[in-house]
Amino acid sequence: MLNWLSKLRAPRAVERKLIAYHPLGRPIWSTRDVGVFAREGYARNAVAYRCVRLIAEAAASAPLRVTPSDHPLARLIARPNPEQTGVELLEAFFGHLQVAGNAYLEAASIDTDAPAELYVLRPDRISLLPGPDGWPIGWEHRVGADVRRFERDPVTGEAPILHLKLFHPADDWYGLSPMEAAAHAIDIHNAGGAWNKALIDNAARPSGALVFTGAERLSEEQFRRLKQELDDMHAGAANAGRPMLLEGGLDWRPMSLTPADMDFIEARHAAARDIALAFGVPPMLLGIPGDNTYSNYREANLAFWRQSALPLAQKAARGIEAWLGSRWPQAGAAQLSVDMEGVPALAVEREALWSRLSNADFLSADEKRALAGLP
Repeated sequence: MLNWLSKLRAPRAVERKLIAYHPLGRPIWSTRDVGVFAREGYARNAVAYRCVRLIAEAAASAPLRVTPSDHPLARLIARPNPEQTGVELLEAFFGHLQVAGNAYLEAASIDTDAPAELYVLRPDRISLLPGPDGWPIGWEHRVGADVRRFERDPVTGEAPILHLKLFHPADDWYGLSPMEAAAHAIDIHNAGGAWNKALIDNAARPSGALVFTGAERLSEEQFRRLKQELDDMHAGAANAGRPMLLEGGLDWRPMSLTPADMDFIEARHAAARDIALAFGVPPMLLGIPGDNTYSNYREANLAFWRQSALPLAQKAARGIEAWLGSRWPQAGAAQLSVDMEGVPALAVEREALWSRLSNADFLSADEKRALAGLP
């Protein structure tokens, strides 16, 4: 291990002078199972998986502008740690936010109190530590038997952890994830996929009944032998289409599917649209048929960026600015914002704006530049 790694530490709180000491409260864990969301929603549902990836990759790709440009925060965001680039870090950060409704960043420092590296922490390993008044004063990170505690400085209010969460009307400490709001739709969509898989495993046709029309009933041995032959010779996708050889007195009667049984296909499409609605992704971008909300793909993509990706990127930029913007006293305070000019999806809007400004003869050049967001 390199020597400088041994010096890596989480920022320590300053000495508490002339203030009352309040011990950390017991950790408050979220009652929602993030592991279930990650397993049943993200890992086993193609629609939810694509929604999370689409939002996380889009929001992380939005370029961030640090003012002044030579501020240490700009270098930290560009290269937050030796293992990740800034885009990779934000992609993981936004991914956790979509799956769990909560996302955590840890600021680590070397020798000084100024942050030197940033790391994303898994939400299922973090618990909140409430103070005497109920507001969070710290966090607990648990990995097996290893437990770390991070405290908010009572004087400056600085914290080694940034907790970004989505709005939850019934929880003071944790956010509500789109995955939880779409849980019923995800269950319906997964159940429809399991139904299709079972249909394929059963020779890709509905089940039927083998009727014995003989004068006497089958013996127990004959019944077991017949059932074993059906399982071995005709069950499964590998035996699809194999002709059935019946002995005397046996008749196969297939059971057809009613229109109500066949409606599960439309139910899956409706569930997929509900999942996309919960995440704020236009169904057209996911290839879901039967949705004509947008006239074309370009408008759907623009709506996705304006309503989902950019608000999330701006929220993270404001949170990081308030968290780390003033951690370097010698460099002054930093401002962090999303560079709209660097988003390719907004090129159509910029062209329309420039066209309107160029035709506005009653505006001066400086006024046009101000309206266009230029210095």
